[in-house]
Amino acid sequence: MNFTEDQILALAPDDASKKSGKEQANPSKWSNTGIDEKSLWGECQGSGKNPYRTQVDLANIAFKCSCPSRKFPCKHGIGVLLLYCRERTLFTTKDSPAWVKEWMDKREEKAEKKQEKIDKPVDAEAQAKRQQQRLKKIDSGIEELQLLINDIVRNGILNMPEKGPALFTNLTKRMVDAQAQGLAGMVRELAEMNYFKENWQNSFIDQLLRIYITITAFKNKGALNDNFSGEIKNLIGFTQSLEELKQQEGVKDNWFVLGKETVQQEQLFVQRNWLLGINSGQYALVLQFYVRSQLPELNLIPGSVVEAELSFYKAICPYRAIIKNTGKTISPKEISGFENWNALMKFEKEKYIQSPFIFELPFFINAVSLACLENKWFLNDVNNISVPIVCDGNKLHTLLAVSGGKNFSATLIGCEGAYEPIGVFINNNYFII
Repeated sequence: MNFTEDQILALAPDDASKKSGKEQANPSKWSNTGIDEKSLWGECQGSGKNPYRTQVDLANIAFKCSCPSRKFPCKHGIGVLLLYCRERTLFTTKDSPAWVKEWMDKREEKAEKKQEKIDKPVDAEAQAKRQQQRLKKIDSGIEELQLLINDIVRNGILNMPEKGPALFTNLTKRMVDAQAQGLAGMVRELAEMNYFKENWQNSFIDQLLRIYITITAFKNKGALNDNFSGEIKNLIGFTQSLEELKQQEGVKDNWFVLGKETVQQEQLFVQRNWLLGINSGQYALVLQFYVRSQLPELNLIPGSVVEAELSFYKAICPYRAIIKNTGKTISPKEISGFENWNALMKFEKEKYIQSPFIFELPFFINAVSLACLENKWFLNDVNNISVPIVCDGNKLHTLLAVSGGKNFSATLIGCEGAYEPIGVFINNNYFII
């Protein structure tokens, strides 16, 4: 396991945990440290009589600690990983103690039971009945949404800054009630849009158009092929059953974790993980959902490479996926991305031709450098072609610091000329931006 400190700190649930985790990465605080093929552990002296027992599942990057903290991972979990990153000689390879072995055995047993539950046959008749009931609710919600879009087109958008946030917040709740979670997310973007930003009208119309073509396609789903219909259903909020996804043939590869982003939607946390298959060249989006005080099922560390098999949801251009199973987590050595901007944009254009429902994609491009012109920042490729980037001050300072004026590989998220850097790969090290 070869993670950088930035990658480890990215696992912390908040800034306070990052700071406390750094403080815990002190050799004087730890005893009985060790490591084996599956786990890493140590005992950290706290304020109590007995030290806190901290352990890490290295395969799935999961944590357990005997401290009373309700954060996951706690500062001791972050601290022991940072300590290993800095002082590997403190962690001798040996058999795990009973308290670590017991926890790891329980995790494996839980994973087996979960697989048994997935393999359990489904009551097809009851499932079909539930689907019909849900379709009725979604159709009703779509009709309401269609009426609102017609009103906006008829009356114009000048009053959106005054009424838009409240209007679309209420409509988001209505889409949730209609069990159209995907549509709810798309409408939520209208509710959270900055209506006092310059050229907000362009972003508003673009998003309104995305919603319109999605609901129009859904109304005509009977005339679409299987993959097209599957993509529309995913956008509306339907998901393929995990049972079906687990059974279909997946893509086995070494997956480079490009980045992740976690957003909170009321009581639910949604984590987006972007991956790139090193051998297949396939990009993937893995979503994880969890509530406060819980950890996502998998902890994917940006900049690491995971041996895994991914199953992709039905779509014209398969992108969203689940991880069927995982193997070792290793450090990247050399990652092949797009050679230049022309290659990236050709790939992007082909995707848009195939599907009008692609609103955002990840990209990994090699050999670029930062360039500034008239106070605007660009990424310049080997052919001296420059493309502007979306980058705030903090990200820009990080980019300048880690690149040092040299060429680097970059992970970008975006579409149609609006690209935001989220990671930099340089000298075999990955930095989260």
